[in-house]
Amino acid sequence: MASSTVTPSRPDRPARPNLAFRHLRGHRSPAEFAALVRRAAREIGERVSCDARYIGRVEAGEIRCPNYAYERVFLHMFPGRTLTDLGFAPRSSVRGRGARTLDDAPCTHTTRPERTTSDERNTGETGSAPKPYDTQDPYDTHDNDEESDVLRRAFMTRGGATMAAATLGPLGLVHDASADRPVGRAGASEAGALEEAVRRIRLLDDRHGADGLYRRAAAPLRAAYALLDAGTSRQTTADRLHSGAGELAISVGWLAHDSGRFDDARSHYAEALATARMTGDQGLEAHAFCNTAFLARDTGRPREAVRAAQAAQRVARPLGSPRLMSLLALREAGGWAGLADRTGCEQALVRAQALYDRGPCDSDPEWMSFYGEAELEGLEAQCWSTLGDWPRAARHAKRAADLQDPHFSRNIALYTAELADDLARGGHPDEAALAGMRVLDLLDQVQSSRIQTMLAGTARVLLPHRRAGGVSTFLERHASTPRMA
Repeated sequence: MASSTVTPSRPDRPARPNLAFRHLRGHRSPAEFAALVRRAAREIGERVSCDARYIGRVEAGEIRCPNYAYERVFLHMFPGRTLTDLGFAPRSSVRGRGARTLDDAPCTHTTRPERTTSDERNTGETGSAPKPYDTQDPYDTHDNDEESDVLRRAFMTRGGATMAAATLGPLGLVHDASADRPVGRAGASEAGALEEAVRRIRLLDDRHGADGLYRRAAAPLRAAYALLDAGTSRQTTADRLHSGAGELAISVGWLAHDSGRFDDARSHYAEALATARMTGDQGLEAHAFCNTAFLARDTGRPREAVRAAQAAQRVARPLGSPRLMSLLALREAGGWAGLADRTGCEQALVRAQALYDRGPCDSDPEWMSFYGEAELEGLEAQCWSTLGDWPRAARHAKRAADLQDPHFSRNIALYTAELADDLARGGHPDEAALAGMRVLDLLDQVQSSRIQTMLAGTARVLLPHRRAGGVSTFLERHASTPRMA
């Protein structure tokens, strides 16, 4: 492989979102649109390993101009349009890439022998509608992807593992990434930095909420998958890197989920699920299904929530953690509540409580540190609220807020917002207003679109009672509170 003496750099100006490309995606999720891109590539004999992450980077403006393989595919998908029409910059304007001569310009359609792609082998994907969980082959290193081109050249100049681990720095997540590590290899220090990144993001989310963290967490996630590309000489380190990258994908997915970016969350959870299945990591797979069930519930797909929670329980059963099985039973209960199946919901809630009562054990996953009695009460409150049993929901929400560790500001705000809404809908406007005021007091510390959305719903319910003194004060203060962008 020829070496390069050129050290390209990113443009200094911030990326500009590609709104034209986002408009073309329409109502499809990034994963569904990526499946259409791969299908179009096969139609013209191209091979691209497009996934939801790539689509997200295009829409964010991080990929200013696609490589030639993607260019051919996009022009085939949207005949009559140019790259500029699709929102990309002219190739000649992209730093480090000269303009192509006319003879080198790609055709809008080429004929090549059909090849079986890794996407087809692993997912059996055909011309049918894309499946809800996109499982692109994680071993494919995206050699035709502009992102990998940039990373590869950066690795040549600084060393693959070191470059990727250093990228975990924007959140202050790296404590010791060795600068002397051989090029192209990741070691124990990089795996440790990745694991610490996951812990740090979870801690910051517990204290401050997701909105301010999501964009800052994207770079560490890309760095994590770059570490996987860099490779390692030890299987134990490789296992740690895959597990860490998957857990980080779930953490970033949760930040997207909690800040209302549901398509992004679905993409990150699917990526974690693919990583888990590739490596046979049952713990990671159970975690990915757990969050997928929660997301499905929040996005109005309760039947999918039940199925995902049940899949998580099948995977998690051999792991020997009653507390994990308890949480997964609560995820299932949330799905049954969304289906208005009170019996199914109650059965799952009883199972969740019985499993929780068995107590903690050494098999409990590290990521479940948030799951205590307060969370159990809070999730049960959400189930009763969905079923319209406002008094019962309010009792559980109040217990959740009272039991929560004071350091977890985000959860206290969440449970109190749930309490305010249940009280308002249950016909107790004055008490609801008081609870709402407590949430507003916490919004200086917590940035969560989920909580703001809940509070806005409570305010709408309380509008008919605005003549009451306490309600009026709450509504006025809520109306003057800045919203998250």
